Amino acid sequence: MATRKPRGSGHSSSRRTPKAGQKGGPFSGADYDRTLGPVKSVQKSQRSASASARRGSARAQHTPDGQRLQKVMAAAGVASRRVCEDLITEGRVEVNGVLVTELGTRVDPTTAEIVVDGIRVHTNPETVYYAFNKPRGVISTMHDPEGRRCVADYVETTDQRLFHIGRLDNETEGLLLLTNDGELANRMSHPSYEIAKTYLVQVRGPLAKGVGAQLRAGVEVEEDGIVSVDSFRVVDSTPGHVLCEITLHSGQNRIVRRMMKAVGYPVERLVRVAHGPIVLGDQRQGTLRVLNQQEIGHLMAEVGL
Repeated sequence: MATRKPRGSGHSSSRRTPKAGQKGGPFSGADYDRTLGPVKSVQKSQRSASASARRGSARAQHTPDGQRLQKVMAAAGVASRRVCEDLITEGRVEVNGVLVTELGTRVDPTTAEIVVDGIRVHTNPETVYYAFNKPRGVISTMHDPEGRRCVADYVETTDQRLFHIGRLDNETEGLLLLTNDGELANRMSHPSYEIAKTYLVQVRGPLAKGVGAQLRAGVEVEEDGIVSVDSFRVVDSTPGHVLCEITLHSGQNRIVRRMMKAVGYPVERLVRVAHGPIVLGDQRQGTLRVLNQQEIGHLMAEVGL
């Protein structure tokens, strides 16, 4: 099926960066309120050592018919062009694994791998990354032959194919990542990368003492053997109901529902609130949100891209 554009969300996709001459760090501005921080801390002494070790190869990253590096960075929403120039001269930018400190460097934005403070910058306009807040009753596919509501009903058609990263069953709500980046989608979905998922789970209460310890130790689930959660905590409780938060790496079909049933607490409502480094936050149900540069960079780092 064709790739889709967002029909609407609670967040603007336009990039807001400081004006030329203003101070501002990379990935600053109102569009980057979902702050994840650097993928890795880069100390000044480490940057200096790296610079002396790799500066001799910087010219190899120069593409004469490409665009100026600072222009590409600014267009991608890293910061204003002037701030991007400072980032380059301060030794905080790598292109294809090589530190670049010369402002005259030109790159091809569709192929260059640009990293700022450990965060990979998304510069290819052909690749898209969305967070979708899936409502209950929506099928996690881009097409349903039976005509049921599916993800495609919430996006507008373009000429690119869109993949969903993992699935949510029909009754589960919350975060579903969408992209046309096949390599990222494959890695995020592969069990060897052990990507964490966090859910809010509503069950009938009260909850017996020791249920959390039982889930952390592992419970036997039919066809999948012993499965455990990474973390479990009670978020809230009201007469007759308990709201819990569960984080786990397992990606088996309906695993949270089956685990809770195994310990005697069938799920009443289930919402995925985080997938790897991406969080649902206050995004409205049924909307798409364009992931920002930090989020894309952290997704890439999560699977070694």
